[in-house]
Amino acid sequence: MFSNLKNKEVWFITGSQHLYGTETLEEVAEHSKTIANSFNENDKIPVKVIFKPILTTPDGIYDLCVEANRAENCIGLIAWMHTFSPAKMWIGGLNILNKPLAHLDTQYNRDIPWSEIDMDFMNTNQSAHGDREFGFICTRMKRARKVIVGFWQDEDVIERLAVWCGAALAWNDLQGAKFARFGDNMREVAVTEGDKVEAQIKFGYSVNGYALGDLAKYVDGVSDSEIEMLVAEYEETYLVAEELAEGGAKRASLKEAAKLELGMKKFLEAGNFKGFTSNFENLYGLSQLPGLACQRLMAAGYGFGGEGDWKTAVLVRAMKVMAYGLQGGTSFMEDYTYHLEDGNMKVLGSHMLEVCPSIANQKPSLEIHPLSIGGKDDPVRLVFNVGAGRGLNATMIDMGSRFRLVVNELEVVAPEFDLPKLPVARALWVPQPDLKVGAQAWILAGGAHHSGFSQAVTKEHLEDFSEIAGIEYVVIDHETKISDLKKELRWNDLYYHLAK
Repeated sequence: MFSNLKNKEVWFITGSQHLYGTETLEEVAEHSKTIANSFNENDKIPVKVIFKPILTTPDGIYDLCVEANRAENCIGLIAWMHTFSPAKMWIGGLNILNKPLAHLDTQYNRDIPWSEIDMDFMNTNQSAHGDREFGFICTRMKRARKVIVGFWQDEDVIERLAVWCGAALAWNDLQGAKFARFGDNMREVAVTEGDKVEAQIKFGYSVNGYALGDLAKYVDGVSDSEIEMLVAEYEETYLVAEELAEGGAKRASLKEAAKLELGMKKFLEAGNFKGFTSNFENLYGLSQLPGLACQRLMAAGYGFGGEGDWKTAVLVRAMKVMAYGLQGGTSFMEDYTYHLEDGNMKVLGSHMLEVCPSIANQKPSLEIHPLSIGGKDDPVRLVFNVGAGRGLNATMIDMGSRFRLVVNELEVVAPEFDLPKLPVARALWVPQPDLKVGAQAWILAGGAHHSGFSQAVTKEHLEDFSEIAGIEYVVIDHETKISDLKKELRWNDLYYHLAK
């Protein structure tokens, strides 16, 4: 699912002009090449960084942007003005550029050479005002971009650049992506609905529905040998409950779960899909709700949304791409129930079955238990806890006039007690700044009951993604105050109304 990401690249472009002469331009090129190569060799940056020749004319800039637009593996540009680059030269190129842009405000030397600095040095090292000239034209043209300031070898600069690369990767991954809906949305639910046409216009992906009978044909076509091979993989990977083991009373259910996974995977591969939804109200032709299948397909990189929630399926896929190369997992999630003890308030997150094992803190247990909804056979699922640490929840909602991405930072905590009668995967967290403010802010912002949960992705990833996509971004963190959030939401309503 992620093999093609290895070939993706960002182009490092540097602005200058012929005013300074050949010798200066040669020095600018060498400096730029050194910086680009340093980024390219840094393991924190998840894509290739490609040095491009110095840009000194309007035609050169325009042609470079045309080339970037056409290059399949180019996911964005990093722009730096080593000297002063008159910004009117950039208008034509910026007008047509359809790839994400990061503006790096740095300089080759970290320190001013106090005892040796002369006008030759000043002519060559003009980033301090060259980047302001470039910044002006981007702002004047309302060009979305990320601005990163600092010395190019500093860790915080590299980390912020790596985050932007992750967001640009996710944006690139959605262009032309396909998502399948098995059945429709859960009936009468509001937040899982949305304008799929507008989403395709805005984000570049498509969402279409498929009958369960279409999926059932793939499931029914799975061979016994394929099932046996996958069951053997289960036994090597998980702690298998006794009743699902060889000779166990529910062994047939495990084989049926494997059959569902194989059939779903074949359907998704045949259609080149990057994510999917399921719905316990639409299970025609299936023997059980595909819990284990959804969990393992998510772990393989597919986006998923329960109850027909296609927006969350897309978001989970995007967040998995953002997390490429990072530690920590990403999953479909739902705020399920509260612990409202004064001074110790928490949220227990889970779902009926479909939580990705990439967030498990131990070897998952493969179990089978009844499910009181859906009207099918008892489903097989992976059961586990999620480890303590930093995390976040994100939700994409359709506001009618625009899409809004709401993000809440979390402190994920270990359960204080065992949960012997809760046979599902689960996470326990404290929303920032606390449960009362965090939940109130989420509800006021219209956040859905489904989310993308991650211990790898940061709010900066999602802010950069929102900037690239041109959508509203609302963050709930340790600084959130309800009175300020209410004002922000009202101002946003006015801004997007006027902007439209």
